[in-house]
Amino acid sequence: MTDAQDTAADSSLRTTGGTPPDDAESSATGAPIPLLEPREGIPPVVADAAALARVVAAFAAGSGPVAVDAERASGYRYGQRAYLVQLRREGAGTALIDPVACPDLSGLGEALAGVEWVLHAATQDLPCLREIGMVPSSLFDTELAGRLAGFPRVGLGAMVEGVLGFVLEKGHSAVDWSTRPLPEPWLRYAALDVELLVDLRDALEKELDRQGKLEWARQEFDAIAAAPPAEPRKDPWRRTSGMHKVRRRRQLAVVRELWEMRDRIAQKRDVSPGKVLSDAAIVEAALGLPPNVHALAGLNGFGHRMGRRQLEQWQTAVDRAKALPDAALPLPGQPVTGPPPPRAWADKDPVAAARLSAARAAVSALAEQLTMPQENLIAPDTVRRLCWEPPRVVDADSVGAALEGYGARPWQVEQVTPALVTALTP
Repeated sequence: MTDAQDTAADSSLRTTGGTPPDDAESSATGAPIPLLEPREGIPPVVADAAALARVVAAFAAGSGPVAVDAERASGYRYGQRAYLVQLRREGAGTALIDPVACPDLSGLGEALAGVEWVLHAATQDLPCLREIGMVPSSLFDTELAGRLAGFPRVGLGAMVEGVLGFVLEKGHSAVDWSTRPLPEPWLRYAALDVELLVDLRDALEKELDRQGKLEWARQEFDAIAAAPPAEPRKDPWRRTSGMHKVRRRRQLAVVRELWEMRDRIAQKRDVSPGKVLSDAAIVEAALGLPPNVHALAGLNGFGHRMGRRQLEQWQTAVDRAKALPDAALPLPGQPVTGPPPPRAWADKDPVAAARLSAARAAVSALAEQLTMPQENLIAPDTVRRLCWEPPRVVDADSVGAALEGYGARPWQVEQVTPALVTALTP
C-alpha cells in the first residue's frame, strides 16, 4: 500500500466539506473572514511601456513563486484573448496589466523564467497568456491540487475559504473585461484573485505532501507546463448546441454555412458569435430549410428585431447550402479515431464491453480509495482505448507500457496498472 493509499484508508483523514482534514495544517479558524481590500490597495493599471518596464524590474527582483491570473471577455468578444493580467510576488506586490495597451509581455515572461507560476485552473489561462508572450517553465495549479487532494469543491473561492478561512468576492467573474476604463470594483476583484494564491499554494503543498501525493501533483503540473498549444479543432461547427436534432446531410450543410458566416462576422466585429446569431437559430434554420427571407423571418431567432439586410445574408447562406451537390454535403458525425462509443460495445464486441465494465469499476474503487476524481486518476479515454485493444499478453509490463503510450504519467501508471491488469485478465 502506498503512502497515499495508507492515508486515504484512515476515514478520519478524509477531506469533507471543501476543507482539508482536521489534522491538516490550515490557517482556517472560526468563521471565514471577508477579504475586502488588497493588502497594498488597488494598484494602478499598467498601460504603457514605462510602467511595464517598472513592473518587469520589480517582479524580476522579487522572491518565491509568482501568482498569475488573466481575465477574458467570454460571451462578449470574439476569441479568448486576455483583457487583464494580474500578478503578485513577494517583494514586488500586485500588478494589474492591460494587455490591450501592452500586447507584448514576453519581457515579463522572460523575467519570470525559472520561477514557479501559481495559477488556478491553469489550462484555462495558459492559451491567452501564451498569445501575449507569457509561458511558464514550471507551475503549480491550485485547482488541480485541490482535486488530487480530494476536495469536493475546487473553485478558487471555495478553496480560499475552506483552506485559508477568507471569503473572496466573486461577483465580477462574468463581466465584460474588454470595458475601458475598468471600474474600480472590478480592479479590486481582480487584485484579490491573486492576493492569496501563493498562500493557498503553500497550504495545498503541505496537504498533498501529508497525503503522499505531492510527487503526483508535480508530475501533473510538469505535464501541463510542457504541453504544446492545442491543435485547431476540426469542423468546429459540429459543436453547435442542439446539433443532435440535425440528421440529414442537407441540414448539416445549412448549419455549416450559417456557422461559418456567423464566425466571419463575429471575428470582423470582434464580438462573441452568440451575439451575432444564436446556436438555436442556426439549428432552427437547418431544420426548417426556409425557401425565402419571409419564411426565415418566421423562425425563432430571426424575429422582428433583425433587419432585412441581415435576414438576406442569412438566407444567402441557407440557399448556398441548399444548392450544394450531394457529394459536397457533410457526412453525419465526425471521422472516428480510436474505439467506438461505449454504448455500441455490447453489440460490436461483448468481450471488450465486459472488459470496460470491469476496468471502470476498478478505477472507480481505486479513485474512491485515493479520494480523488476518477478522471484525475486516469483519463477515461485511456481506459477505453486500453480495453478496446488490450495487449496480446496482459501483464504489468504490457499494460504499463500501453498506459504510458497513451500519455499517462508515471504515478498514474503505478497506481492503476495492478487494477487494470486484473480487469483485463479473462
